[in-house]
Amino acid sequence: MRFRACLALLLFLSACATSTPPPSTRSTRSQRLANLQRAAALPWADGGQCVVREASQPWPVLVERCYQALDHDRLEFHDTAGRCSVASAGAGAMGIGLCVLVAPEIVVGAVIVLGVVVVAVAIKEAMDAHELRHAYPEEAGTSRGTKVASREAEAQRKLKPEPEPAGQDQQPPVPPVLVDRTGRASCEPVPVPHAGGDTPHNQCADKVPPNRYPGMDVLVGGVRFDALQVGVRVLWEIKTHRFDSYNYFIQKREIETELEQIEKEQDAAAACGYGYVIGVSTQAHKDALLAVLPSLKIVVTGCKR
Repeated sequence: MRFRACLALLLFLSACATSTPPPSTRSTRSQRLANLQRAAALPWADGGQCVVREASQPWPVLVERCYQALDHDRLEFHDTAGRCSVASAGAGAMGIGLCVLVAPEIVVGAVIVLGVVVVAVAIKEAMDAHELRHAYPEEAGTSRGTKVASREAEAQRKLKPEPEPAGQDQQPPVPPVLVDRTGRASCEPVPVPHAGGDTPHNQCADKVPPNRYPGMDVLVGGVRFDALQVGVRVLWEIKTHRFDSYNYFIQKREIETELEQIEKEQDAAAACGYGYVIGVSTQAHKDALLAVLPSLKIVVTGCKR
């Protein structure tokens, strides 16, 4: 009799277990959300794409794989707890920043972010999608998967903003110029879509510095630059004119026009603590600029039109 009672109890518990997601699945979902929320407080140069791709991994694995995607110009790391002095060789190879970030808990003052952090677009979308999925209890039941998918799709359509007018880029909206508390143009770099449709020029701007934000110009101090160089605080202006093919009169007028632009860009870069470089396609163009402004830092890119 006892044997039958125990058998019945085991069968009942087995049936209950099959009606709920396995603990490992629930744990993975919880870990993914926790990683997204933790990463949302950091600035990402890739819009958070790497974080979303690796969010189901343990946090130290995510940090190691996505560390290079951080916007390092806006981050300062301090080993306030003294743990990184005895860090493992793997963490030490990537520097103190990785060692600080992989810690289970970030000590106050260990990570300092310069400027205001706006949650990366990809991370925000992933968190919104997670909340949407868990808004419906049917999600846990595989037999209702079609119903859940249709309800999610309907909710996504309701949440999706109206299409932008024709000609608008699909990049997330950004203000044309950020301002600080004093009302002056902000020195925080703001990526904006490349101006105009000059494909050879834009490809040169992405490839030569190389550009921290491929496909984007950057606003600094209220002035638009063609590129922000990866890994250093250097702004670039790219020129791909066929300068050698112009006659003397046109060359002279071109240099005069460029000098007005260069003066404005140099002032904005210097005021915000950035270096400034001009990229030109030919040596003749470089020589013409240096003849009137010898202090310019100019690089011959060799970019063709």
